[in-house]
Amino acid sequence: MSFWGKIIGGIAGFATGGPLGAVLGAAAGHAADAARLGPGAANLAALLGSREQLFAISVVVLSAKLAKCDGPVKREEINAFKRLFRIPPENMRDVARLFDEAKQSPEDFETFADRLGEAFADNKAMLEDVLSALFQIARADGPLTKGEVRFLQRVQLGFGLEARSWERARDGEARPGAGDTPGIDPYKVLGLPANATDEEVRAAWRRLMRENHPDALASRGVPAEFVKRATNKVAEINAAWDRIKRERKL
Repeated sequence: MSFWGKIIGGIAGFATGGPLGAVLGAAAGHAADAARLGPGAANLAALLGSREQLFAISVVVLSAKLAKCDGPVKREEINAFKRLFRIPPENMRDVARLFDEAKQSPEDFETFADRLGEAFADNKAMLEDVLSALFQIARADGPLTKGEVRFLQRVQLGFGLEARSWERARDGEARPGAGDTPGIDPYKVLGLPANATDEEVRAAWRRLMRENHPDALASRGVPAEFVKRATNKVAEINAAWDRIKRERKL
């Protein structure tokens, strides 16, 4: 069995967990060897048609290659990765092997960013969370370097995120802010100007609710930490929407 076949088979449970993860893992490992696609892990994950596997593989590879792009990988960066992407103990060995393989070189990360951006184009909120996590990994061993900034800018491009998303991820700013917190503009929470029409406000609220709904994220195998954050964001989005409704008497 090829290296990537074993990794993709073993890592499936990292994103899905439980019996389903085991079934997907066995199927993925078999498909990987049958396909004989060599080291093209991002392409292989896409071929298998599983967004959960693609997510799991991509976040590990991007984290490892980011840690490598400013020199030797530091323990602080590895610890930050483990903290941000909670890995079940039964998957730790496979994830560690993939991380170690990916960290050999900072190159060839672009395909992973592009594939992840394409697969989750309907959930920019989750992609922004991933970018924010990558910023934290980059800063774990000190200030950002030029190489890390270039890496993260390319990830932003692959994810299809706007400049405001970059700024929030870079600055560690909550996305979005709490709607009813004093001093927080509820329109900024929804990403709208104050003169937006009622229909524009309603449409933005619905879109953000779809993107952040914790049940939808959980069904896609997104890590529990992201699901928890999504739950908080849904409350913030609803608070902003309720405040605007009261002010506009909708």
